[in-house]
Amino acid sequence: MAIRWGNYKVSNLYDELMRASGKPRVAAETICSYLRGLNDKDLEEYKAAAESAIHVMGISFRVYHEDEGSIDRAWPFDIIPRIIDKREWLEIEAGLKQRVKALNMFIDDLYNDQKIVKDGIFPADLLEKSKNFLPQCKGVKPPLGIWAHICGSDLVRDNKGKVYVLEDNLRVPSGVSYMLENRQVMKRVFPEMFEQYNILPVDDYPSHLYDTLCELSPRDIEQPEIVVLTPGIFNSAYFEHAYLAQQMGAELVEGRDLFVDEEDVVYMRTIEGPARVDVIYRRIDDHFIDPEAFNPESMLGVPGLMRAWKAGNVALANAPGSGVADDKVVYAFVPDIIRYYLNEEPIISNVPTYKCINKDERDYVLENIQNMVVKPANESGGYGMLIGPHSTKAECEKFKRLIRRDPRNYVAQPMLILSTAPTLIDNKAEPRHLDLRPFVLSAKDIQVTTGGLTRVALRKGSIVVNSSQGGGSKDTWIVDMES
Repeated sequence: MAIRWGNYKVSNLYDELMRASGKPRVAAETICSYLRGLNDKDLEEYKAAAESAIHVMGISFRVYHEDEGSIDRAWPFDIIPRIIDKREWLEIEAGLKQRVKALNMFIDDLYNDQKIVKDGIFPADLLEKSKNFLPQCKGVKPPLGIWAHICGSDLVRDNKGKVYVLEDNLRVPSGVSYMLENRQVMKRVFPEMFEQYNILPVDDYPSHLYDTLCELSPRDIEQPEIVVLTPGIFNSAYFEHAYLAQQMGAELVEGRDLFVDEEDVVYMRTIEGPARVDVIYRRIDDHFIDPEAFNPESMLGVPGLMRAWKAGNVALANAPGSGVADDKVVYAFVPDIIRYYLNEEPIISNVPTYKCINKDERDYVLENIQNMVVKPANESGGYGMLIGPHSTKAECEKFKRLIRRDPRNYVAQPMLILSTAPTLIDNKAEPRHLDLRPFVLSAKDIQVTTGGLTRVALRKGSIVVNSSQGGGSKDTWIVDMES
């Protein structure tokens, strides 16, 4: 037998599938029993089937190599799914809805009345030094008061099994196409499991995204013109841009395909002449979307786009400026933001976070840096971090200097012992750390994907799950055990 669950060591970690060595959690009993019955040849065939499906479906991601430039790689995928009971998921879903609702109210307040600043809940100097607060967005009231229509919040579970929000991605969150494709791969590889489990669907995400974008249209018409604005084929997430456009039946465009006329209306160039655009799902960072308003050298954006948006002639998702709540220092204030706007206690906790702008907290971080994870305020993808327990003394000293030089730019967190899940390594199940990125859509209603993108650190002992740094992914099954 290839997988011997009795040899799978859970130790003091929380494992998503196993409650003890050889003892699956209730929701995982069926899949663990099935996998136990497979031999090495069976496993090789299943892995080959998954790799073939990934190749045929063209699922890839792009990384940048110092010597070779940009390289397309096949999506790294593990065939053992992550399983979460629906009963637990309902509370997570409620927590994500609460969080996104409060964050949208926070963004809207910052660009308008700034009540949270005047009331002393959020420091004024923190806002003044924010790289993602855009003065160009002051006074704007986007449709429905929503700024971040698509949010990807990263969740982790500690060694006690408690779920935390690790960070919020409110600018241009990516990864949802891989969540969808992971499900398609698993349906091809393990069709019988979808008959034995009641696995809640994720396939309807593109239609929900389309409906969300339609609700933002400035024109009251049956079929608004929706486009997906991409930086182009060299972008690391281009696969996702093309995939979502195709799934929604929307046009995939680059900046040069659009123009803004004298009346501040956006049009798309087509072979049949200009076609008015109502909603733009933009996958380009704020500072490149409009050379008139931001970077004048940008070749990616559309001159005049901000004028059209401010005039209410086009909707942008996510709205420019929503990244002000994407800041890792702002993250530390989210529990207070929820209490301030909703008068509720947070349903999902933050990871305990030390703000280096606070002298006492900064001193504690500097004294204990070898035990901390230090993050810059606006980096993503796992870059620019210090993982103290895995770092050299010289690296810790370097980060001390960086923190002292610019305290506003850093936060620190104790290093969580992340949960694990069985992952196939040379046909044996070994524990690997993982996180989860569910996606939240906000318009007239708030909807959360039933599951999300589970990213797994394929290197033994690593907690870095990003695909660009050696991570992979799993399909996430939210299973209803009561039906």
